[in-house]
Amino acid sequence: MPTLDRPEPPYLQIAGRIRDDILSGRLQEGDAVPSAREIARTWTVAMATATKVLATLRSQGLVRPVRGVGTVVDRGGLHRTARDRSAASARTGRIYPPGHYAVIRAAGLEPATERAAAALGLDAGAPVIRRRRTTYGPDSRPLSTSTSWFDGALSAKAPALLVAERIVEGTAAHAAARLGTKIATTQERHAAGRAGEEEAAELGLPAGSPVLLGRSTFLAADGTVVEYGESAALPDHWVFYEYTTEDGE
Repeated sequence: MPTLDRPEPPYLQIAGRIRDDILSGRLQEGDAVPSAREIARTWTVAMATATKVLATLRSQGLVRPVRGVGTVVDRGGLHRTARDRSAASARTGRIYPPGHYAVIRAAGLEPATERAAAALGLDAGAPVIRRRRTTYGPDSRPLSTSTSWFDGALSAKAPALLVAERIVEGTAAHAAARLGTKIATTQERHAAGRAGEEEAAELGLPAGSPVLLGRSTFLAADGTVVEYGESAALPDHWVFYEYTTEDGE
């Protein structure tokens, strides 16, 4: 029988376990999640607590009620960030849940943009590996488009980065492994913005449409920047974060 061992309210602990099943792909799109009655019985908690579990998952954009069925997984409103993909790669060896996939649109060496060069600690115009991809959901609708840059010196150790094909474990994990290290920190920034022509075309939106912009930096334990990325995602898709605070702030 499952046990509760974290210093969080029981409903958050249970919601966290179900959320992990959803994000890892153990519970897939459209799968039924336990009912309030099942949660109460399995975890030996009150019905009020079990009801809060389902309400929490709904508020996080992970499930929805279906008349005559119950509550089912609905990740359509959830945007998976670079940190989500990095965590999934470390946990399962894959960066996308079942039904989601990416198409690599371009990969190769080219001069670094000013922003990419600054992020990677290189001179503007220095050779970098650039990979561009579009990510799709279970209905084959484009969800986001992104570009990643790596130090061009990596091309000798990680030639797969130069090929326009998917890397199952994710580019950051792949590059880090070829450098003999692991990704220790993922930094992310998000802002509302508007799609440029290339981004709009890949997302099937009119140019200038509102999108969620992201910038991601993947760092090794010694602070080396392994990958820098920029993305644009559809509006109305929630970004989910969970923080544990010990100082009350």
